[in-house]
Amino acid sequence: MQRDFPACADSEPLWPLIEKYPHHVEEKQNKSTVRSGIAFMKRHPILYNFLLMILVGCGVLWIALLGLDIWTDHGEYEVVPDMKGLSYAQAVQALESAGLRPELSDSIYDQHTAPGTVLEQSPRARTKVKPHRTVYLTITAFSPKMVSLPTLTDMSLRQARTTLEGLGIRSIREVTVPSEYKDLVLGVKFNGVTIQPGARIPTSATITLEVGEGISLESDSIDAAEALESDMEATTLNLE
Repeated sequence: MQRDFPACADSEPLWPLIEKYPHHVEEKQNKSTVRSGIAFMKRHPILYNFLLMILVGCGVLWIALLGLDIWTDHGEYEVVPDMKGLSYAQAVQALESAGLRPELSDSIYDQHTAPGTVLEQSPRARTKVKPHRTVYLTITAFSPKMVSLPTLTDMSLRQARTTLEGLGIRSIREVTVPSEYKDLVLGVKFNGVTIQPGARIPTSATITLEVGEGISLESDSIDAAEALESDMEATTLNLE
């Protein structure tokens, strides 16, 4: 049963009454606060709606950030292990054990490294990443890369070398052949056999370039004149 708050004179102190009827005083204060809020809403509807929009927006933002933290595993991370020097199978097992996903991104032929050996990785070792992050691996190819031979004849030796090196061919030999055009590529050979443009060859192949040695026409004319002069002298001696 609710008891009424007794009336008191203006001169009567209020604290003794509050101590005697605390629940009644609290209820009165709550009702007064509600009435003040309703009165504020009626006096300032635009301001009230604006404050309400801000409050709702803050709530939505807080919920979105909380959901984002849960979705992205905020605060959780894995350390990428060092995969260099391991075989591809060993690297896959190590990454899966660490909660990461391995993926082969590229292969490079290296005759000095065992096929299937991890050469590079991304992200780098000891990098902190999110769980289930993909780690890209570059390994040694099991066979040399095959390329198509471009047209090299009738171009300079320097240009032919640059073209072959651009394809990844590093083993290049030069053989001079008689020609009036110095350093002009006249033929291309692989394993002693002349090959034509478009042929498929491995990048580890040794390519032989037949290059003109540059015999000048002037020296040819001098040699021919000397030979003719010798023939004429021999004919004169025979006649005598």
